[in-house]
Amino acid sequence: MIAVGIDVSKSKSTVAILDSDGTILASPFNMAHTQEEMNALVNHLKAYNQPLTILMEYTGHYHYPVLKKLQDEGLPVCLINPYQMKKYGDVEIHKVKTDKKDAVRIATYALEKSYLLVPYSPMDQKYEDLKFLSRQYSQRISSVTRVKVQLINLLDQTMPGITRILDLRSRDPERCALLLFIKRFHSFDEIRRIGKHRFLSAYETLMKKTPDRFAPKKGLVIYESACNSITTRGSDPYIWTAQDQCVDMLAAAQNAADETIHQMQEIAETIPEYKVLRAMNGVGERLGPIILAEIGDVRRFHSARALNSYAGNDAPPYESGQFESRNRHISKRGSSALRKACFEVMQALKLQKPQDDPIYQFMLKKEQEGKPYNVAKMAGVNKFLRIYYARAMELYK
Repeated sequence: MIAVGIDVSKSKSTVAILDSDGTILASPFNMAHTQEEMNALVNHLKAYNQPLTILMEYTGHYHYPVLKKLQDEGLPVCLINPYQMKKYGDVEIHKVKTDKKDAVRIATYALEKSYLLVPYSPMDQKYEDLKFLSRQYSQRISSVTRVKVQLINLLDQTMPGITRILDLRSRDPERCALLLFIKRFHSFDEIRRIGKHRFLSAYETLMKKTPDRFAPKKGLVIYESACNSITTRGSDPYIWTAQDQCVDMLAAAQNAADETIHQMQEIAETIPEYKVLRAMNGVGERLGPIILAEIGDVRRFHSARALNSYAGNDAPPYESGQFESRNRHISKRGSSALRKACFEVMQALKLQKPQDDPIYQFMLKKEQEGKPYNVAKMAGVNKFLRIYYARAMELYK
């Protein structure tokens, strides 16, 4: 058997090749991610005419070109978690960190643990597309949050306290009362300048464009706040421009996020287990596709415990001699995105209070036992994933 270790980085990789007895057959060498150099590697590996174990780490998206090329050539490729390789290297007394040394270390691991390694098999393209869109959605929502913070900082200088009167949490930026208000009036100084009657008339007309039924009644409150507030840059046209830009960026980012989640919903509708997921209390049109994207094909997990471990929601046992730990924390060694989405489902259950839901009742039981609220919710996540696994697996039996 030939063990091949590939240490992947951006645009290039370092390759080490070992024989079955640990002999280095090829000194570690660099390989650019180009057709010419990767074809040379493929031809070199095929020339051995022996079984190959090729191992590389998950490295974001950097390993995709190497993985795709080797799989297209019919070569088996195994992937390993970088943290697992790091812990494997920790046994060395004199630690050396170079690309060539890392490639040899990966090849050595492939040689020693070949019986544990399973060649990578890409999930169905639908799951891959869902996971990609889930990452894009997360980035868009992060952009929305950042722009909101910037906008609030600007409003503290032009309209202090306005966010306590008009809500910024609207999911439709084109009809959000606060965003329309900012675009129209810019600052409290401008409101004082146009006068009470003109402001209330213009405000009433503007609020007809928003679905917020309480917004039209807040005109007088806003005018009184404008008269009593001290603005620091209320008459500065530069900050007005900055506010308008933030409003436009917020609308663009929110619309992009909405479009992404809509695409995810269309893909999820074609996957059998999505109906199982949507039938569970607390899972809506937004959380459903996200959870499905993060879990992927449920059949790749051998048990519900493995699914919880993938989410980082497992509490590994710890015992030594006569000691056995009774107060263990979740490992958090897993998909933080999946853990977060499931936690939001638990929050939704706490709001909905479905009395016939076993997960909600389980959380209440844990709270009655004296568990902190967040601990009870994570226990609910554990039960949620177990129930989903059992129901989803029934579809494929």
